[in-house]
Amino acid sequence: MQRTIISGATVATVDANGTEYPDGWVVFDDATIVGVGGGVPPEWAVRGLTPSGETPAVPPTIELVDGTGHLLTPGLINTHHHLYQWLTRGWAQDSILFDWLVALYPAWSMIDAELVESGAEAAIAVLARSGCTTVADHHYVFPKDSGDILGGIIAAATRVGVRLHGTRGSMDLGRSQGGLPPDFAVETTSAALQASADAVARYHDPSREAMVQIAIAPCSPFSVTSDLLSEAAVLARSLDVRLHTHGSETVEEDAFCLEKWGKTPTQYLDDLGWLGNDVWMAHCVHLDDSAIGRFAATGTGVAHCPSSNARLAAGIAPVPQLLAAGVPVGLGVDGAASNESGQLGSEIRQSVLMNRLRAGADGMTGRHGLYIATMGGARVLGRSAELGSIEVGKLADLVLWKVDRVEHAGIADPVAALTLGAQPPVTRSFVHGRTVVEDGELTRVDERAVARAASTAATALAVRAGVAA
Repeated sequence: MQRTIISGATVATVDANGTEYPDGWVVFDDATIVGVGGGVPPEWAVRGLTPSGETPAVPPTIELVDGTGHLLTPGLINTHHHLYQWLTRGWAQDSILFDWLVALYPAWSMIDAELVESGAEAAIAVLARSGCTTVADHHYVFPKDSGDILGGIIAAATRVGVRLHGTRGSMDLGRSQGGLPPDFAVETTSAALQASADAVARYHDPSREAMVQIAIAPCSPFSVTSDLLSEAAVLARSLDVRLHTHGSETVEEDAFCLEKWGKTPTQYLDDLGWLGNDVWMAHCVHLDDSAIGRFAATGTGVAHCPSSNARLAAGIAPVPQLLAAGVPVGLGVDGAASNESGQLGSEIRQSVLMNRLRAGADGMTGRHGLYIATMGGARVLGRSAELGSIEVGKLADLVLWKVDRVEHAGIADPVAALTLGAQPPVTRSFVHGRTVVEDGELTRVDERAVARAASTAATALAVRAGVAA
C-alpha cells in the first residue's frame, strides 16, 4: 500500500460545510482519502497505522509531501468538452454559433479515429496541466469508415491519466430535413441508437472507482430528430447510463425551437423525457424562470461554459439563479474551437467575473466558482459520492496549487489566488492517488511528442478540408 501525506497547505475541502484548514493535512492510502484535518498530521498516519491506531498486515510505503505555500483542492471536473475540436482551433474566429458550425461542419466530417486521438490527447494534456482530473467529452461526429473514434479518445485519456466521461453523441437531422448540419454529416436514427448501445456495452464502467464511463448524447435540438431524442432517453435509462445534450445555448436556438415546435428548448426537451437527475445539458444560457424551476424540480444538471459562451457571443448563463434554485451546476471548457485556451482552471475566474455582470459583486463568489468546478461537477456527472470534495472515503483526485510565487505573494486569501487571480501553477495533481502532473509537467506522456502529433493532425485535417496547401 502507498500512503501519501500532504501537510502544511491551505486545504479547501469543498465539503457540505465549506470546511477549510489554513494549515491543513490530507492522508490517502492508494486511491482513497483516509484522513483530513488541520495542524500537524496525526501520529497514526506518520507511523503507518490505520486511522483507528492498528498495525496493518503490510506496512505502507509513506511519501511525505510538503504543501507549504500551496492551496490544496479537489481535482477540477470538466463537465463539457469536444476534444476533437483541438484540431480546428482558430477557425471562424468572429462568428456566432450557427455560422461557426456551418463553417466547421465540412472539416469535421473528414475526421477519423487517428486524427481525433492525437487532438484529444493534446486537449486532455492541457486540461490536466490546468488542474483538471475528470473530463466529460461530447463527441457527436462519426463519419463513415472513420474507425473507432470513441476508442481513440479513451486511449488518449488513459495515457494522460485522467478520468473520462465519454459520450456516444449523434446527429440525424440534416439540412434537407430542416436541421442545421449538412446531410453528409449525419447518421440514421437506427444507426445512432445501435452505436450508442454498442459503446456502452464496450466501454462503460459502472463501478465506484471507474476511470471511464459512457453517456448517450444526441447533439442538440437543431441537429437531432425528436425520434432520436426520445428513443435515446429510453435506451439510456434501460442501460442505466446518463444523458447529455446542448440546450438553450443561443437566441437562435430558441427561435429555431419556437418556429419548428412552438416551444422553448426546455419545453421541447421536457416533453421528450429529457429532464431528470440522470441528465445534464451544456450551456443553458437562455433559461427563463420557468425553465430554471423545471431544472430544479427534476434535478437536471447544467454544464456552464463561460469562455465559450463569450467567444461565440451566446450570452451569460444565469448561474447564481441556478445555484440558488438548487440546480446541479458544473464547469465546462467546451470545444477547443470555441475556447482556444483549453484550460479548466482559468474558467473558474471567468465564471465568477462574468456572472457578477448579471448578479452583482456578491452574486457569484470565488468559492461559488470553486464549488461548481469541483463538487458541482461531481453532482452533474453523478459522481458526488466519490469525487468533488476532500472527505474521508472519497477518491484521491487532488490538486496542489502553488500560491507563494510573485503572482500571488502576499494575497490575503489563498482561495482567491485560484478563483480571482492568475491561474496558479500545479505543483502536483493526483488522479486515483496517482501523480499525473508534477511541477507543472505531465508525468505519464511526453508533452513535446503530444504537441507534435496534434500539430501534424491539425495540418492533415486542414489539407483534407481544402484550407491548407
